Amino acid sequence: MKSFFSIIFFCVCTHIFGQEVAILKYNGGGDWYSNPTALPNLIDFSNENANTNISKDPTSVAVGNTDLFNFPMVFMTGHGNVFFSEDEAENLKNYLISGGFLHISDNYGMDKFIRREMKKVFPKLSFQEIPNDHPIYNQTFTFENGLPKIHEHDKKAPQGFGIFYEGRLVCFYDYESDLSDGWEDASIHNNPQEVRLKALKMGANIIQYAFKN
Repeated sequence: MKSFFSIIFFCVCTHIFGQEVAILKYNGGGDWYSNPTALPNLIDFSNENANTNISKDPTSVAVGNTDLFNFPMVFMTGHGNVFFSEDEAENLKNYLISGGFLHISDNYGMDKFIRREMKKVFPKLSFQEIPNDHPIYNQTFTFENGLPKIHEHDKKAPQGFGIFYEGRLVCFYDYESDLSDGWEDASIHNNPQEVRLKALKMGANIIQYAFKN
């Protein structure tokens, strides 16, 4: 019954609040608040180039708060530890299986923590690498080679991972790409415009996919 009412609540809130994206606040000491200019810049780019109409002032929402259901999509990043309590994991699961979408961007250093904590959310599911022909790479912008590389850390290829629930992609995880660094103001990381543009285009694709599915 809880899942049913979560679905109804999500649908009603989505109808009321429309297209909004929030930053996911979590415990464990990791810097969930990092890259403060990233999401506002991505929203502006998406609204201008990908036919979205997202509120330009993203807010934060705690992973265990029922306000999570107000947002069709939430964004999560950081460099360090992540911890979900049992109640938080259940709330996030109910949100995702009710139609919500989570984008996780590893800002370098959170990989082992997010894999551990997402197992609390979906104990029987694992991250799967998403093939290059998946629709998330083929929205307004096409990425024939899959996830673009934005920042170099360990000389590893970028990988896009997903968690699929009953055939639906509910969580997209960009690893060894650092998309959100590419969304930040140009003066912060001094990325070339070409690199920033790739990051913004991929981010817009993720938003479009999330809102459609």
